[in-house]
Amino acid sequence: MAILVVGQPDVRELPFPPPPIHLNTNPFKQSADVLKGGEETEDFAERLKRVTQLTGLSDPVYAEAFVTVHQYDIVLDVTIVNQSAETMANLCLELATVGDLKLCERPQSYTLAPGESRSVRANIKVASTETGIVFGSIVYDATGPLNADRTCIVLHDIHIDIMDYISPAPCTDLFFRAMWAEFEWENKVAVNTEITDVSEFLAHVVKSTNMRCLTPPSALGGSSGFLAANLYARSNFGEDALVNVSIERRQADGKIMGYIRIRSKTQGIALSLGDKITLKQKGAN
Repeated sequence: MAILVVGQPDVRELPFPPPPIHLNTNPFKQSADVLKGGEETEDFAERLKRVTQLTGLSDPVYAEAFVTVHQYDIVLDVTIVNQSAETMANLCLELATVGDLKLCERPQSYTLAPGESRSVRANIKVASTETGIVFGSIVYDATGPLNADRTCIVLHDIHIDIMDYISPAPCTDLFFRAMWAEFEWENKVAVNTEITDVSEFLAHVVKSTNMRCLTPPSALGGSSGFLAANLYARSNFGEDALVNVSIERRQADGKIMGYIRIRSKTQGIALSLGDKITLKQKGAN
């Protein structure tokens, strides 16, 4: 037992060394290392793109969600802040999904004091490759004299991108033709772009859809005004996505015209890829 005399510093050694103090600790880097299992940390700007604001800044409750997409599930880390001067009792985050998405837990109730914040995690299982939507609301009981009723705040929708589930994969021409003849779902997208070079437009489509171009570079070379190429990708669930790009540059105004045909065994991939191409095809950004 150590006796400490007031007014004189205790210079004796402690029986155990004090724990080290880590300076300049980055919480975003630590959380990314945990979520990605030690893989390379995402860039901070890329992480910000995964943050979705769910309520307005002037709402009594501010909420935002950080979306982490794994191979077969989605994790929503929702931060909820009580911005009012009243205590919120029985606060509950109620979520619902559209598409092949399934919530794993039932919502729990919390009590938030004025200015208090809480982090709520929601796990969503993914059954197939298609664009899904997560929507919901925050309900609570205000304890103040002015708001004694149950209050509901509708949240902004969270759109799950199909690009998180598909990746480029190799495929032979014979196997591609066999699947093209077998698959029954087709989505035909008309080309509408400001890009004037056919090779540049093809590279933009390949990058936007995260697919592999099966047509060899020797067949795409030259300065001709037309182009035809096949693209292929496979999802995390073993689903195949086939794309055929047939375009030409008009001599009159130099614009590119043609069609992008998408075929798959399921309707979800064909529709989701078509929406993605329609959204991304207009520019190089």
